[in-house]
Amino acid sequence: MDRPWLAHYDAGVRASLAYPDLTLPAFFDATAGRYGDRVATVFHDAKLTYRRLKGRIDRFAAGLLDAGIRPGDRVAVMLPNLPQFLVAFFGTLRAGAIVVPTNPLYTAHELEHQLSDADAAAIVTLNHFFPRVEAALPNTDVRCVVVTDVVSALPARLQPFYGLRDRRAGGRRIAAGGVVHRFGAMLRAAPLSEPIPTGPDEVAVLQYTGGTTGTSKGAMLTHRNLIANALQALEWQHGVDEDIDHPTVLCAAPFFHVYGLTIGMNLAVAEGATMLLVPRFITDDVVHVAERYQPQFFPGVPTMYIALAEKSGVSPRQLGSIRVCISGAAPLDADVQHRFSGVTGARLVEGYGLTEASPVTHCNPVGTGGRVGTVGVPFPDTEAMITDPETWEPLPVGEVGEMTVRGPQVMRGYWRRPEETAEVLRGGWLHTGDMAVMDEDGFFRIVDRKKDVIIAGGYNIYPREVEEVLLAHPKVRDAAVIGVPNAYRGETVKAVIVLKEGMEVTTEELAGWCRDELAAFKVPRVIEFRDDLPRSLIGKVLRRSLREERTGEGIA
Repeated sequence: MDRPWLAHYDAGVRASLAYPDLTLPAFFDATAGRYGDRVATVFHDAKLTYRRLKGRIDRFAAGLLDAGIRPGDRVAVMLPNLPQFLVAFFGTLRAGAIVVPTNPLYTAHELEHQLSDADAAAIVTLNHFFPRVEAALPNTDVRCVVVTDVVSALPARLQPFYGLRDRRAGGRRIAAGGVVHRFGAMLRAAPLSEPIPTGPDEVAVLQYTGGTTGTSKGAMLTHRNLIANALQALEWQHGVDEDIDHPTVLCAAPFFHVYGLTIGMNLAVAEGATMLLVPRFITDDVVHVAERYQPQFFPGVPTMYIALAEKSGVSPRQLGSIRVCISGAAPLDADVQHRFSGVTGARLVEGYGLTEASPVTHCNPVGTGGRVGTVGVPFPDTEAMITDPETWEPLPVGEVGEMTVRGPQVMRGYWRRPEETAEVLRGGWLHTGDMAVMDEDGFFRIVDRKKDVIIAGGYNIYPREVEEVLLAHPKVRDAAVIGVPNAYRGETVKAVIVLKEGMEVTTEELAGWCRDELAAFKVPRVIEFRDDLPRSLIGKVLRRSLREERTGEGIA
């Protein structure tokens, strides 16, 4: 097919790459063999070299096998960006099992659904999250819970002080016994000398996403998918780091999200970079880490760049080491690009992707900065076209249609959902559900989402899931959930409510009801009451009409 975008690649960026025939554990081992003495992770000044990290990964893999985990089992990893995430992720794969990255903000109800759908055999989590995990377990087949804590990742000199703070914050020590295992005890197992045999085209990760109905489903990402996307992203930065002896990446985008997993963790492993681990984005903490360790790369989401650009007193001295930022997970406003680049001098470019593509398919060229308002051009070895969403036929340049892509990063399919897999993967192409347009130079612009997914602060929120919680309230007759613009989060959640006749309820009561069932980022921030909802002739709620109105907004 015609690929006009190739003419706009940065100098030296290849249109096609050679991908190693490796699994992710072997991919990590290759880096550890080459850069064994290089620092792999930094967390509150505690440092782990690639060699020491590999040792922990090998022991954790053996510990999982000793605990009864078998090749092919699913292991949920419910951790923020800590050294333990890397140990659990690569250790699980080394044991031949499949990783299920899990959002630590999930409620017990949400967690139960994901663990049940994945048929997970184990979960690795923090002591702070254990009560929710414990509440979710009875209706799952989980037989192994591995518990760790933040304190054990700190330097020894800080552990007594932070241990006291952790206990005061509710981080009690979870006793081992029954299905519960301590993370530290797992690391005392004799190291697994060789990974359990598996192939590059086997599933490595079940990364959960959602569809137009809000039904959560696991995208089956293979070892080859994830390695390919990391190497594509590394190639995209060609020439930017040629004078850097030891690349350093600020990892604030969460690893449990596919964007942080690939563009943060796996990309860093691909080039033997040091990862500055930030478990929770707090502006002051990020500025402190950046000033102390001088990272060159900072993949993130728009809310992070907004917070840093708007923070008073931030100077180039603190953030001036940052050279490249690739923004993903949500649309990036041109004003944010300008302001952040003004503060840091960094090249901030917007990309595009989706969970089903590991996730990146497009990005603006780093060297030239690309074109503001677009998501750039397809990655190496990635093809894209705009198709008619009804006929699936290609559309000419300048016409709006569905973004359709193919490349080595595209998933195998959805976990145990053959019909939905067949619907989204047709003729070797991934139909993204996003409406877009391509210009004559091959730059793509997202026009709208065919799906009604809301992206707030980089998190995907599926309206139907929130609506079902609202409809369960005894005073609610009808509900529709949409995303509305928000200067900080990109979008925020708005609920339009129709009450049962004669009923009264406050916005605070409804928000509290949602907080009991949903992660905080899914709770409606705007609630509006109406007598009815706009519907189509067949009775379907017209969310598009609600988005276009955006009136009568009452803040909950």
